[in-house]
Amino acid sequence: MIHTAWIPLLVPFLVAPAGRRLASNLPPRQAMWLLTTTAAGLAAASTCALALLIVPGATHLHVVAALGHLLTPLSSGSPDAVIAIAVAAGALLAWCTARLVRGVRRRWTQLRQAGRLAAEADGELVVLPDEHPDAYALPGSPGRIVVTTGMLRALSAPEREVLIAHERAHLRERHHLFSAVVDLAGLCHPALRTLREPLAYALERSADESAARAVGSRRLTARAIGRAALATRASSTAGRTRPGLALSATAGPVPRRVAALLGHGTETRMTRPLARRAAVMVLTACLALSAGASLQAADDLHDGIEVAQGEAP
Repeated sequence: MIHTAWIPLLVPFLVAPAGRRLASNLPPRQAMWLLTTTAAGLAAASTCALALLIVPGATHLHVVAALGHLLTPLSSGSPDAVIAIAVAAGALLAWCTARLVRGVRRRWTQLRQAGRLAAEADGELVVLPDEHPDAYALPGSPGRIVVTTGMLRALSAPEREVLIAHERAHLRERHHLFSAVVDLAGLCHPALRTLREPLAYALERSADESAARAVGSRRLTARAIGRAALATRASSTAGRTRPGLALSATAGPVPRRVAALLGHGTETRMTRPLARRAAVMVLTACLALSAGASLQAADDLHDGIEVAQGEAP
């Protein structure tokens, strides 16, 4: 059996709680890149590990042994256990693949729908005649910023500028792609789904910082984000839905984001160089461990095949 193949299947359970805890320790842009890269890498490694676990059990089939020119099956343990593990790994791999295909198809459909909605609008800003306060970024080619008349009335002119700058940052930095990668990674390994929340927070914080730089005031940005969120939640949302890929300034833990903009709370104290380096090291180590274990398992499998073919002592 390829014992190292189990490591990529277990590491995501360790990195998921670390991702939630460490997201606040990093600058937003660094956090979103690190979380997305880690999720994608761990998803790929765990998928490869499932495929590697199938091979030893499959070599007990005469057809597979003949195709691989194997003299003996690839197993050093109980044949029943090896075959059972291969069957379980194959079922999990088929289930994850089906979920991933459906997820990619759903995301592609949502992106095409968003593109059609964006193409129907004239200009970057689309104002909807709706009393419900709402605003969101709609990705496409090009993307659009959608704001309702209710939201425009709820904010002052400087606050509207903040809101538009926030949604423009979502479009410019293509935050919907980061969200899509982590969502799809969560379909490959259930433990990775817990990275969605810290990533969503990092994306909103990145857009908050971009808006603050654009208007030149962190206090104004914090006030605008807070007032927009209060206006949205004070209004009834019954029967109202946003497009699937929409990103909004009123999403996520708004009080925590406002505190970060104003320089209050534990987040500001924790974003020191030592904490940042520790956060990067933890997630990077998990990714390196998972990738290294996958490569080692593949190398062990290759050696086992050579032995089974009689090409190595």
